[in-house]
Amino acid sequence: MSRRPSAGPRSRWPRVRPVTISIKTKLGTLVVVSVFITTGLLMVALRTETELRFITVFSVIATLLITQFVAHGLTAPLDEMNTVAKSISHGDYTRRVRGADRRDELGDLASTINRMADDLEAVDRHRKELVANVSHELRTPIAALRAVLENVVDGVSAADPETMRTALKQTERLGRLVETLLDLSRLDNGVVPLRSRRFEVWPYLSGVLKEANLAATQRGLSSGSGHHTRKDVHLHLDVSPPELTAHADAERLHQVVANLIDNAVKHSPPHGRVTVRARRGPQPESLDLEVVDEGPGIPESERHKVFERFNRGSVASPHGPGSDGGTGLGLAIARWAVDLHGGRIGVAESARGCRIQVTLPGIPQPRN
Repeated sequence: MSRRPSAGPRSRWPRVRPVTISIKTKLGTLVVVSVFITTGLLMVALRTETELRFITVFSVIATLLITQFVAHGLTAPLDEMNTVAKSISHGDYTRRVRGADRRDELGDLASTINRMADDLEAVDRHRKELVANVSHELRTPIAALRAVLENVVDGVSAADPETMRTALKQTERLGRLVETLLDLSRLDNGVVPLRSRRFEVWPYLSGVLKEANLAATQRGLSSGSGHHTRKDVHLHLDVSPPELTAHADAERLHQVVANLIDNAVKHSPPHGRVTVRARRGPQPESLDLEVVDEGPGIPESERHKVFERFNRGSVASPHGPGSDGGTGLGLAIARWAVDLHGGRIGVAESARGCRIQVTLPGIPQPRN
């Protein structure tokens, strides 16, 4: 891990913040300057015996020029903001407002509009990526299922059990993808309730691993995010102390562990080992989980986005034999379930392979 560069010796003087000049101050200054100009010209008229009408004209002209100068500085940014806002309302998120470095309310407003445009641009980009990725993921099993059924209808192949198993496999893959998208829809709408309870960790995790082994034996390990036939990877459970208990939503935690195991098995080498490790957390009934594999690991530059939707990493040959690569949604769902508990999930340093850590807070502590 790289060290942070030294910031050098600290100054004993506090950092001076830039002076903010509000619009109210500017308008007040305009009034004061106008009064001073008028008063000065009036005193000049009295001393030089100049006609009052000339002084009045000069005073009005000077005041109008100063007012026009100040008004232009105030209204020009508003006109630009109006233009940018209209562009954003028509779907153009590339334009930005200049003057965000102004030290007044207009500068704050320009910064807010630019941040809003950045967020809308990111949302629009993610929406387009979601549509493209979902279309691609749905097209693959549908095309395979269509090919199988067309061969049966045309008489190219018989409707024997092997052909039907192929069709069933593609149908199941399609169903898992739809179920995953429904989970993401519930995630975005915030309609998933959290039903936490106390449970014993060893029997619970042992059941999750048995389900994974059973699925691998029958038709390939599957947890909702991918589908592969890795039967050569050994799953190991390490819980200490054996009587460890935790407080969490069992169904949501099942999604976390199953998807992490699925991801670890995909990236494991032949005859590799995946370890699920559980320890007691710092808070009452809290839980520290780790899922460790022996694969190529995740480059440090990729760790910040491994939990993004449809992200499959950029590791060369990342998937083990028999893996189709999945949809790239498993880790996104795992992060969602952990966030729902108020916990943390991330990629930790590991001498070999990948190590993903999960921390669940346990029983919520009452606030003072």
